[in-house]
Amino acid sequence: MSRVNVSWIIAVLAVELATLSAARAHSCHEVKTAFQVRQIGQLKWVPETPATDVDLSVCKHAGPSCCTRRMEESYRAAVLRDTTQNIRAYSFELKYVISAHATAFQDVFQSLISFSQNHLTSLFETTYSSLMSSISPHIVCLFTDLSRFLQGTGNVSVETAVHCFFDSLFPLVHTRIVNPGMAASIDADTSGDNQLGDCLRMTRQDVNPFGSHPKVMAKVLADALRAGRVLSLALAVGSEVMNITEAAELSKECTRALVRMQYCSHCRGLTLIRACNGYCLNVMRGCLASLSELHNPWRQYVTVLQDLSHMVVGAHNLELALLGIRGQVEEAILYAQLHGPTVTATVDKVCGHSSNSSSSTVGTFPPTSVTPPPANISQDVPGADTIGMLADLHREFTAYISRYKSFFAILPETLCEGEMGVDDITCWSGDDVVKSYTARMVGNGVRAQRQNPEVRVRSADPVLMDVKKKLELFNMEIQEVMPGVGHRESWDDTGSGESSGECDDEDGCEGSGESVASPSLTEADVSKTTEKVPFHDLPITWNNPSADASLSTASFIIIILALGLQLPFI
Repeated sequence: MSRVNVSWIIAVLAVELATLSAARAHSCHEVKTAFQVRQIGQLKWVPETPATDVDLSVCKHAGPSCCTRRMEESYRAAVLRDTTQNIRAYSFELKYVISAHATAFQDVFQSLISFSQNHLTSLFETTYSSLMSSISPHIVCLFTDLSRFLQGTGNVSVETAVHCFFDSLFPLVHTRIVNPGMAASIDADTSGDNQLGDCLRMTRQDVNPFGSHPKVMAKVLADALRAGRVLSLALAVGSEVMNITEAAELSKECTRALVRMQYCSHCRGLTLIRACNGYCLNVMRGCLASLSELHNPWRQYVTVLQDLSHMVVGAHNLELALLGIRGQVEEAILYAQLHGPTVTATVDKVCGHSSNSSSSTVGTFPPTSVTPPPANISQDVPGADTIGMLADLHREFTAYISRYKSFFAILPETLCEGEMGVDDITCWSGDDVVKSYTARMVGNGVRAQRQNPEVRVRSADPVLMDVKKKLELFNMEIQEVMPGVGHRESWDDTGSGESSGECDDEDGCEGSGESVASPSLTEADVSKTTEKVPFHDLPITWNNPSADASLSTASFIIIILALGLQLPFI
């Protein structure tokens, strides 16, 4: 081939390449395709070719643009929709962990209540059958009150419920077991016309026929059930926090920054370029500044949950406390038999009725330790398969919830790592295609945003600040009621939502959302907890939220366009 022919071919190819490039540069075809695939708006709003006389408020550019004012409005709606869906998608698992375990804990609590009720009933059916028909309503009443206390419904006192049960048990034990030959047998259903029965009920705590067993049983149950009740309330608070934060609105300044980050490149024909990671972090930290303020109280709140969960299986073991009811009641009856003459003599003096002491069955059943470990529970008692479920649930819950201690601090990073930011050879800086983002990086929290070059944060969201205050108050009140729960001698502020705002590159702002999780209290620490006031007197102002956790599924659409280089408009 001659040198002339080769030169001619090269010249033709150069002309064709220039023509192709010019055609691509002056076409909005790819922008229209992205507009359609991402379901942003109507295609008729996208021009066929870029124009230079468009009036844009966000994606301003001196050169030709494929965007119109109508398209900008659609981009605003799209970023609000997509960002909200992304936030809900990331928060859904946390919301589900809290709400599902709140239900699971209550289910296990109520199963243990039912099993313990059946376990105590079986004691009277097999050993003290003469009392069964009369004591049965009082057993039901006792466990109904315990159930209501655990559920947080009604003004119920565990101690009062336990002592009322023993008050009702005393007349039956005294007249049918300790003195079975007495002429005046007491019916537990008597409405008050039997003076001896009334006297025995009213003086039971003074006569003390059951020794220390009623008080021990009341104390153990009160501590264990209070820990379970506080755990349920704390989980309800967590669900309420997630419901409110999930509905938090993005500001106008945030929306403008998101449009600039995600769609202004489209206006210049660059539909595949993605935001620089540092740029994305600045935008998302600005948008989520108020959410980041929840980090410290939320982190402590998660520690409270961990400690309370440890308590109900450790220091104040709810399962053992409920399973021990039968043993405490049986030992109380045996104590009354062993001390029958003394009790009878006291009753004669206090209530003014003589009894046939010769028929007393003193010592017939010597007192023994009858509180069985869970492994010895008869499988014939309905609900025996519940034993051990609380410990399994505790392990599962603490494993899940520990992952979310820094949820609000790392949410900006999570979003940027998901779909928005990218570490590549080139990326979008909001103004142009660059090799790296060079603007100042800011930390988390409202104060840090004073230095944010991408988003103007005027003030904290009042709704979220109210949530923060309530969460801090809740943590404080829990520690007042149950000292030691959620307590840290040296609180680690790494990743604090309350940034000083003096963050620069040397401060490591890029990782400011990360925090080091402190270990939760040991059972030995928690065992030091002492009761100060009844929990139903605690001035908690939260409403019990619905445990419903609706799935908000985010749809992520990957745009696959024509191969080849994307040339910005000149």
